[in-house]
Amino acid sequence: MSQEPYIPPKYFQIRRDIISLVQRGVLAPGSPVPSENEIIEKYQVSNTTARKALHELEKEGWVTRMKGKGTFVRNNTVVRAINRIFGFTKNMTEAGRKPTTKLIGFHLRNGDRKQTINGREYTMRGPFCEIERIRYGDGIPMMKETRYISLQFCPDIHRRNLEHSLYDTFEKGYGVALTEINQMLSAVVLEGEWLQVFQVEKPIPAFRVEGVSFCGKDMIVEMEDSVYRGDMYRFAAKAVR
Repeated sequence: MSQEPYIPPKYFQIRRDIISLVQRGVLAPGSPVPSENEIIEKYQVSNTTARKALHELEKEGWVTRMKGKGTFVRNNTVVRAINRIFGFTKNMTEAGRKPTTKLIGFHLRNGDRKQTINGREYTMRGPFCEIERIRYGDGIPMMKETRYISLQFCPDIHRRNLEHSLYDTFEKGYGVALTEINQMLSAVVLEGEWLQVFQVEKPIPAFRVEGVSFCGKDMIVEMEDSVYRGDMYRFAAKAVR
């Protein structure tokens, strides 16, 4: 005897639809979400169901309800301090998000890798491992990174799990601790094929971060070329005199 397929309750479907709009960038942080009346009209549900959907969204941290004004997408932007040496995994954990990673590209290169940061050209001697990854926070694509890892300092790193934290792999697998990172930050727009990468429907601002990481004087462990969602990130710097 066949079993009837499970159909989630209406409030759950409404909740899921609104979360999808947030994840795809259709509803940006700070923008209003459908009101109870709009939900009732669109989904043909009772006010109790509409109210429960909004309550669940608020309880899970997706929205903020402001009395007399409405319900708005919560501003959950992640702050990344550029004067600290720490990786994506720790950054997401500190921000209260669940980090995950998907490896989408991998190559072994024999030649040297050159990169110019803040007007200075750096050279990382080959061979090196080039990897491309999408990094997620709570299932939302937060950044796409291309990293170039020295096989002199991290031999056979391509045989390790490249969806784990690279910083942990450097330290625990090779005894390599980063001592300095030089980075350059620039503004870009995610459009064209980038929309599919970040699962958004319209162009959004982004940050491009190019960097060189050292484990000692003139000892380059890795280089990076990463793109961070501008609607999900804020970069913080501290300067003293």
